[in-house]
Amino acid sequence: MSRDSTDLANRRTLLKLTGGAGVAALSGCLSTTDDGGDGSDGSDGSDGSDGSDGSDGSDSSDGSDGSDDGDSGPYEIGMVNSLTGSLSAFGQRNKRGVDLALQQVNEVGIGGRELNIAVEDSESENQGGIAAAQKLVNQDGVPFLIGAVGSGVSLAIYESVVQDTDVVQLSQNSTGLNLTNFPGLLRMSPSGRSQSLALSNIIAEDGYDSVAITYVNNDYGQSLTDAFVNAWDGDIAYNNPHDQDQASYSGVISEMNSSDADAWLFITYQAEFSTMVNEVFSSGYEAQFYGADSVQGANVIENTPEGSMDGMKIVVPSAPVEEENYQSFRDTFESEYGQEPTSWAAYAYDCVINAALAIQAADEFTGAALQDTVRRVSGPEGETVTSFEAASEILADGGGPDDVDYQGVSGPIDFNDAGDPVGFLQVLEVQDHAYEGIDFVEG
Repeated sequence: MSRDSTDLANRRTLLKLTGGAGVAALSGCLSTTDDGGDGSDGSDGSDGSDGSDGSDGSDSSDGSDGSDDGDSGPYEIGMVNSLTGSLSAFGQRNKRGVDLALQQVNEVGIGGRELNIAVEDSESENQGGIAAAQKLVNQDGVPFLIGAVGSGVSLAIYESVVQDTDVVQLSQNSTGLNLTNFPGLLRMSPSGRSQSLALSNIIAEDGYDSVAITYVNNDYGQSLTDAFVNAWDGDIAYNNPHDQDQASYSGVISEMNSSDADAWLFITYQAEFSTMVNEVFSSGYEAQFYGADSVQGANVIENTPEGSMDGMKIVVPSAPVEEENYQSFRDTFESEYGQEPTSWAAYAYDCVINAALAIQAADEFTGAALQDTVRRVSGPEGETVTSFEAASEILADGGGPDDVDYQGVSGPIDFNDAGDPVGFLQVLEVQDHAYEGIDFVEG
């Protein structure tokens, strides 16, 4: 086994430099084949675990540490994912990243033991997420919970189930700004604040001084919209929420058109946005479209007419694609699934690797012990490594959590005091009914 001993300062300098030139968004990847919304490999409804049913996870409270000889069976953690509902395309992308990470972890082992992930469906709703987390935490007794996709779902889980317990919660995809106010709720994806600031700058640079905004009526939509409004120096001609899963948004679209704003900003999800685009197109309305990352995906391209979005600009999370660990991840992902990974798959992958390292570094398999190690195994104090295998070797050789600095495939994972990581962004433009990368932004 080899260790990546790249100098930490040099690496971070490289990451900052590549933020403007060598970084590309995995969620865009300059094509429409990579968003995972087509259901490939996720259509079987499997839960993203290694095939076990989770019933052998009785070791979750046995107090054994990562150096155990393996006689106690697999470690079991939990995951709340969007397997159904309006965020299911993101859930399918997560599943691929989770499966790949789990495979690589179990090829090495955690002190001779495997890792299981028990997955429950949030149904893309707050109450569904709470019910899923209650089962995993209260019934199954998992000390580490990955979840969830939607920011509102993640926050609902934290406030209703995780808060005031020792359970570690690490969200794979939540970008809502309000999560920053809950430092006990960690997340792998960066805050959406940088998206809002970037969108404000882009719209102004494009020469518009008036904007109409519609946003999904939840924490994610509200927080990104509030950040945009705070950053925007021009006129807000329209600013209203909409509910999820509606058959029509003709009223919203009509009001945006009546606002006379030439720039329209959509902060919503793929299904809702697709409906809106079709209604704008059929009504003959014309405007310059802008969007947050959650409106982008192959589902949208497939379910809207050609020419209906051309010229639209979208800001999406990105990853440093020139880094060797990302390239290795991409190559393995493409070999396994026949398509490029997205940022969401990369975030989910890193959640699993981070959890596995926290388990191996902990003195015992309890929430309290994992709370102590989960931030430290990817902190800047240790030796820089870019794979689970290399990090696991350091820990197996007697190293502690501060001896390891795992650098993820989605970028560096240095959680700040608020539980947020570093992030990068790419600007996509719809050209000939396809997504093309046109610029980069460091978050």
